[in-house]
Parts: sequence; C-alpha cells; structure tokens
Amino acid sequence: MIPPPPRTPRDDVTDTYFGESIVDPYRWLEDGAGPGVAEWTETQNARTRAVLDALPHSAAVARRLRELLEVGLLGTPRPVAGYVFHVRREGAQAQAALYVREGTAGPDRALVDPNALDPGGLVTLDWYYPSPDARIVAVGLSRGGTEMSTLHVRDVATGEDLGIAIPHTQRSQVAWTGEGFYYVVHPAPGTVPPGDEHYQRRVRYHQLTGRATPDRGEGDPVVFGEGRAKEDIVGVQSSPDGRWILFSAYRGWVTNDLYLLDRERSERGLATVLEGADALAVARLDRDGIWIRTNIGAPSYRIMHAPFDSPGEWREVVPEGDHAIEEFDLTRAHIMVHRLERATSRLALWRRDGVFAREVALPGVGALAPSIPGPGICGDVESDRACFTYQSFAQPPRAFALDARSGAVAPLVSAGQPAFAARIVVEQTTYRSKDGTEVPMFLVHREDVRPTAEVPTVLTGYGGFNVSRTPAYTAGAIVWAERGGVFALANLRGGAEHGETWHRAGMLGNKQNVFDDLHAAAAHLVSSGWTVRERLGTYGASNGGLLMGAAMTQRPDLYGAIVCQVPLLDMLRYQRLLIARFWIAEYGSSEVEEQYRWLRRYSPYHNVQDGRRYPPVLFTTAEGDSRVDPMHARKMTALLQARPESEVVLLRVDRDAGHGVGKPLQKQVDDLADQWSFLAWQLGGTVGP
Repeated sequence: MIPPPPRTPRDDVTDTYFGESIVDPYRWLEDGAGPGVAEWTETQNARTRAVLDALPHSAAVARRLRELLEVGLLGTPRPVAGYVFHVRREGAQAQAALYVREGTAGPDRALVDPNALDPGGLVTLDWYYPSPDARIVAVGLSRGGTEMSTLHVRDVATGEDLGIAIPHTQRSQVAWTGEGFYYVVHPAPGTVPPGDEHYQRRVRYHQLTGRATPDRGEGDPVVFGEGRAKEDIVGVQSSPDGRWILFSAYRGWVTNDLYLLDRERSERGLATVLEGADALAVARLDRDGIWIRTNIGAPSYRIMHAPFDSPGEWREVVPEGDHAIEEFDLTRAHIMVHRLERATSRLALWRRDGVFAREVALPGVGALAPSIPGPGICGDVESDRACFTYQSFAQPPRAFALDARSGAVAPLVSAGQPAFAARIVVEQTTYRSKDGTEVPMFLVHREDVRPTAEVPTVLTGYGGFNVSRTPAYTAGAIVWAERGGVFALANLRGGAEHGETWHRAGMLGNKQNVFDDLHAAAAHLVSSGWTVRERLGTYGASNGGLLMGAAMTQRPDLYGAIVCQVPLLDMLRYQRLLIARFWIAEYGSSEVEEQYRWLRRYSPYHNVQDGRRYPPVLFTTAEGDSRVDPMHARKMTALLQARPESEVVLLRVDRDAGHGVGKPLQKQVDDLADQWSFLAWQLGGTVGP
C-alpha cells in the first residue's frame, strides 16, 4: 500500500506570454528557501523512502551496484614534460584523487586527495591544469556536489599547497605563462545584480610571485570578457612557452569567437582568429600555431591550422570524412584524430603536414571517453607520447599509452574488472523515427536473452547540447542485463554522434525531433519483439530529464515507468534560474515570441492534462544542484500528485549533492539503487540475487 502524497497547497500565479495567459499553480515551490518548502520536501522524501525501502529487492540491488562501482573510475591521463597526471577513484574511496608519476612506468603518487581533505567524502576535485613544465598544478575543489570550485595551486614535487585559494572558479580554465596564469572566474555574489553571479564569466590574470598568503586573487586584473553578453561562456589557453594566449567566447554549444594575444606585443591588442561565424571552432595552441577543429564548411568537422602571425588565414590539414571528428589533440609530430562511427570510436594519427599516418587499434567496440569529465585523448606537444582511455558498457575504463611515432600501444592504468554473473553482449540496431530518419541504438543484454515480448527493458537517451552518447561503463545496465533485462541507449538527434547537422536537427525549433526519436525507439523495441509497453521503462537526466517529461506527457501509452533525474520541466521559466540562460542558444527563450511557441508546445509542466493517466514516475533532484534548479522536479511532482488518476508519483531530493558531478560513492549507490529498484518494481524486472 503506497502512502498518499502530502497535500500541496495551490497558489495560482498567472503570467501572460504574447497574449496567452498561463496559470502556474505551484509557483511557491520555486523558492527552495521559502516558507513551507523544506517541510514539504521532507514529507516527500519520507514518503519516497517508505515506498522504496519496502521493496524486497532494494538491498540486493544496492549491494550489486556497490560491487560494480567499487571497480573504480578513471580519467584520461595527461602526459606533460615527462610526467603523467591522471584522476582515479579506487575501490571504496568516496572521491577520485589526482595522481602523478614519472614516465609511463613509474609509481603513482597522490598529489591531491579529496578523501584526505574531508573524511565525509563531500569534497570533490572538479578540474586540474598542470603547468607545461609539470612543476606546479592548478586544481579546482568544491563541496557537496555544487561545482562551486575554489582554485588552488600545488607544487608537484613536494605536494605543498602554495597558499592560493581563488573562489568562484567553477568550470574554470587555467592558462600558464611561467610567472603566472590566466584563469576563468565568476563574479562574487553581491558585486553584480542578484542572479548574475552565475554569468558574466571573465578571464583574469594572476601573478605568482610577490603575493602574500593566503592569496584569494584580490586585485587580479580582468583581461577578457568585459563588454560581452553576460551569457557568453569565455575560456582561455596558452601556448607551451606562455607567449601566445587564446581567448574564446561561446554562445551555447553552437557558435564561438576566438581571439589571440601576443604577450610580447600586447600593445597591439587582440587579433581575431574567428568572429561572428554561425559555427564552432575548438582550438589548441602549440609552438607551431593554432590548430582548429571546426564545422565551418564541414558539418562533420575538419582540422585546420593558422599561423600565429596571421591567425585569420586557415589551411586544411585533416579533411572532413564520412564520420564526425569528435575531438583531436597533438603530439610533437602528429595529430590524434578521434572520429565516431555509429557512436563508437575510431582513432587515427595524421602527420602535421596533412598526410595520414595510421589507424590505432582499439580494444573493442567501445568509446574513447573517460568516466570523469575531460577529454578521451591527450597528447604531449613536446614529445611523441599520448594517452587515451577506452571503455564500454560492461568494460570499466582502461588507459593506454600511445607512441605516436611507432603507433605502439601499451596499458597504462586501469580501473578494476568486476566478475559478471553471466556474459554480457552489446549489439547495435537501427530504427526509423517519425520523419523517416534512421537512428542507431545500442542494446545490452545477457548472451542467452532473446526477444520474447516479455523482457523487461529500460531505454535511455539524451539528445542535446552537441553531446555524444557513446558506450560507457554503466553499473545499472549491468545489473539489469545480468538478471535477464535489456538496456537500450538510443543516439537521438541533438547530440554530436553524426556531426553538427545531427545536433541542429534536435535543437531550438527542431527539439520535437528528439522526442520523436525516443518514442520511435520505444515503439521499435516493442514491434521487434523484445518487450511490451507494460515492461518498457525509460530514464534520463538533465536535458535527458526534459526528454523524460516529454515521454510522459506526449506518449504515456508507450512507457510502463519513468525515472526523471535532475530535470528541466517548466520550459517557460527555466531561463530565469541558476545558469540556465547559457542554454537559450539550445532551447530558445519564452521571452521571444517564436521561441515561446516552440517551448509552449512541449514544455512538460504545461502539457499535463486532467483525466489522462500517466506512467508511474520517480523524480530525483538535489538541493545543491548549481545547474538545473530543483524547482522543476518539485513543481511537476505537485502537479501530478494533485490528479486522482496518478497512481505512483515519487520525489527524491538529495542533500549535500548537486547535478551529479562529484557525488561520493555511497551517494551514487543509494541514488542508483532507488532508481533501478523502482524500475524493477514497476516493470517486473528480477534484479538482485
């Protein structure tokens, strides 16, 4: 027996958008610190715990998930000046630590260990940037999953903290000059209008010498970003010798500008590398100039080169091919080119003069993508050494050292390898979406499982922000597959799997294509004989949480259960909170009439209909989320619970956690156990021993 949901008072607020009146009955739930919201949240959490803790398989699910997650996580190692840096979480560690070793075979030494900084496991290493001589390293540390980083600098040889603690450096970049560094910082709260502390990113310069400690960066001059739109996402990098500085300014995940500074002739100001193009250009500096991955004239991307003394004159080095270039990096004499073919990785080496050198054999059908945010490939521009990290759905990350001159590959460092209850296989299929577009999809299942129309199946996707969904070690998928279920990942439009054309086909006014792709994937799983609607669930997070809201409100007949994580659901007000104005380039804004019409048609919160039966749903969010405001999950929960036809609507609100980045191991286990136990309960999955 499910306890009844708490009564949620209505407090109707009417907004008018371009002549249309929209009633919001739960506006009061937007203010997390407002009267009654904490009590309401506690009551929702207590109800959810009473339901999920009573499920007979929840403890077994949690045990198995912990076993699978204790193999550890691994980021792609970075070779720098004879050293190798990498981030790794081992066994039962709550958080990943930063390690360094001399060469590829030397012993690892913990350089920054958040587990030692906080026994509670709530301090997270967000990012790191070694200096080109590997003498010092800048790191970002935050607490409770907020990603509100503070920049620290450590001596690599001794591990000594140099007394620098610059706050408000979330999602920062650091560019070294030798005597100092450039860095990206947000304004301090109180120095800008309320809410703008999430925007107005600036690049400042910090001098290392002659500073008193503790050093919080006060007085560091702003060198880039002033006068730009507050939503511009600015970045910075430097050449290995520190002479050349490249500034970038992104408008969403669609377009960007690039500017070059010669520090030896700074009086000349910034030279334009790219400005005003409706395209992306991701650049990398070395001693030979500027190397650029761009979709200008090449929707699947190509790699260009521009000299420092004439940065607007580009020449093609690696041409566009049949498969999208996902990323690239450089060694002393080569370009590492990572392409995606049907959402799986291919790695090749090209000479810097544009001559193809060789393919690099990979361990299997998987992806060069780390479990910890960062690149999948890293090269050393001063040597032939490079590193890459490979993983797949049932293969934890493994890092390899690559000799770009010979093409030789050698194991470097690995996460553990779990024991599986049965052989897990990965296959790919293709289905047609509503408009006839062919969409690829991965299926993960036990070797002996066949389509029987009774297999409990869980479908997921993302479809947005130029993000590729490639094979990644997924503990929940393994648990589900081991016990006879199917895990499906659809490569929806809006991602980068097939280049910029694929991305743009799922953004702004084309966003409905993403939802149609998911619905078509669900219908294909049923029509191909794997499952039936009652045994088909779906889950997604963030932009994927919006996808879940659309799944629920547009095709409730297709899904037997939904897990909707850290979601966007009120698409008329999303841009008003936290960092969401950065996403206007992807979604549009209700402040513009044409874009309002797009958003109004699919905004899940505004498309719940009285009398319509919706699938059982578990909403999850976190109070420390600095990206997507928890108000989305709160308001949608209240709206659905107020309808008598809603059978199961649960809300799980985490404390001391954020959007998902930096969540300590035990919180990961608890969160995933609730999600997969809920799906097993609703779909009839037999997870757990």
